[in-house]
Amino acid sequence: MSEAVASLRLALVGNPNCGKTALFNQLTGGHQKVANYAGVTIERKEGRFRGPSGRQFQLLDLPGAYSLEAASPDEVITRDVCLGHFPGESAPDVIVCVADATNLRLHLRFVLEVRRLGRPMVLALNMMDAARRRGIVIDVGKLEAALDIPVIETVAVRRGGAAELVARLDGDPPALARASDSGDLHADVRAMIADAVRMPRRTAEIDDAIDRVVLHPVLGLGLLALIMFLIFQAVFSWAAPLMDGIDAGIGALGGWVGSGLASMPLLQSLVVDGIFAGVGGVLVFLPQILILFLFILALEESGYLPRAAFLLDRLMFKAGLTGRSFIPLLSSFACAIPGIMATRSIQDPRDRLTTILIAPLMTCSARLPVYALLIAAFIPARTVAGVFNLQGIVLFTLYAAGIVSALAVAWVVKLVRRDKSEHALLMELPSYRLPHPRDIAIGLWERAMIFLRRVGGIILSLTVILWFLSTFPGAPAGATEPAINYSFAGQLGHGLHALFAPIGFNWQICIALVPGLAAREVAVSSLATVYALSGDGDGLQAIVASQWSMATAFSLLAWYVFAPMCLSTLATVRRETNSWRQVWIMAGYLFALAYLASLLTYQITRMLAP
Repeated sequence: MSEAVASLRLALVGNPNCGKTALFNQLTGGHQKVANYAGVTIERKEGRFRGPSGRQFQLLDLPGAYSLEAASPDEVITRDVCLGHFPGESAPDVIVCVADATNLRLHLRFVLEVRRLGRPMVLALNMMDAARRRGIVIDVGKLEAALDIPVIETVAVRRGGAAELVARLDGDPPALARASDSGDLHADVRAMIADAVRMPRRTAEIDDAIDRVVLHPVLGLGLLALIMFLIFQAVFSWAAPLMDGIDAGIGALGGWVGSGLASMPLLQSLVVDGIFAGVGGVLVFLPQILILFLFILALEESGYLPRAAFLLDRLMFKAGLTGRSFIPLLSSFACAIPGIMATRSIQDPRDRLTTILIAPLMTCSARLPVYALLIAAFIPARTVAGVFNLQGIVLFTLYAAGIVSALAVAWVVKLVRRDKSEHALLMELPSYRLPHPRDIAIGLWERAMIFLRRVGGIILSLTVILWFLSTFPGAPAGATEPAINYSFAGQLGHGLHALFAPIGFNWQICIALVPGLAAREVAVSSLATVYALSGDGDGLQAIVASQWSMATAFSLLAWYVFAPMCLSTLATVRRETNSWRQVWIMAGYLFALAYLASLLTYQITRMLAP
């Protein structure tokens, strides 16, 4: 078999919500995020797999698109790859177009657009199991004849659900698709549906019944608020036993390793006060982060998130946005970087820029360790009304503060921008689906690996650097203060203290803010290292509770609601906007908001609780 025959380049295309990314995972074994809302696949993804004959396939998972007449940046990528115009990339040998079998009236229009390209093409009818459950009968033979391309049934979320597709691709490559049509795509779709698809009188009775509650202007908003509130309750209530176990395990392991290094005090300090104190101080928050993502992934897969975007459209419209900004902003709860990249699905460039500017105000998972540390130290673990966890209520309030602040900033941007034109929200509401345990597990595994790689990479590196800066130079002879006060880090902290003293930050916090620019969660590991080297034998939570005032703790919480984003986020903003001006505007207004919020919080708390 020649190399040309042995290897094929495939492009996977389709409307958002068609199960394209799930099919990509099924074919390649790749662990890309699988979700159920427009905009999840933002950048070009690539994977490889082999057919039964040994043929090698290179598969590109392209962003979801509603049309090849590109109206958004992600649709531009899909169009250019299909046409062979993508820089540095040749046109695919075969286009695999994925369509949702439960919604062919919408998806076939895009199929016909792709067919116009005249390239070898296969149609994967996905979600056939859901179509059968709804009583939808599709005559694949008639549909194949009408389209004049191979049509294969798939169920991407099940193992083996793409075997027939692989077998078809592994045979002779499909012929060029017929590029001609009547010119009226809607008429062509109606004719194909009438000839090849038999629809029951009512195909979405359950969806309609649920939507009467979920999309209700009052009940729906109440349900959304309740869901978010319960999520933050669970973050504290469910994670506590796991966090205690991790904390005890790390403490015991650190003590055991430290005892073996008693003869080498400098190395012992590096391992115990630097690595174990710093890395362990962040690692303990892994259960809370995973519980948060458990709920986010479940909501993504269930089909609820586009409905939440629809519900919030009126509120976001008043702030100068549309509900389409909701999904990028929700993605920013995980990390601002994918949230900013997800703004490519927003067609209006003004709305896209505004969404980018406010995305860092969403509380990313890197802030959670700081919140959890301070809430646990200063907020008692008691219930309110006998049901709700007080710590969870405070956490919910911090997240809500970020959301309200983001909408307020968007409203200000709306007032100052010159173009006052408005754009309606048009988006597909996918069918409800039960979250697939395998996809949830893959998503949680990915988040855990991302977190652990950060712990073992940037957090460990910065912790070691901070230990060095906090250890050298040593205290001079006759020194009366802790040795860290004479170190490079101590001098830096005392130097910055003058700037941050009005908002209640001590010099230890000032030290932690600097490496926190690289990754926000490093602030916790930095505090743990600084206090460990100061000779305090207690855990970080106990030290903070005993040595900080409530005003200082609340001030730091306010700071992290608005804190300037990490350097990686700034780099992403520069790449997405192609403007250093927007980077400096974002960093400047966030620093100003953070300082002002901390100043007000500190001074007011001192007056109320001196």
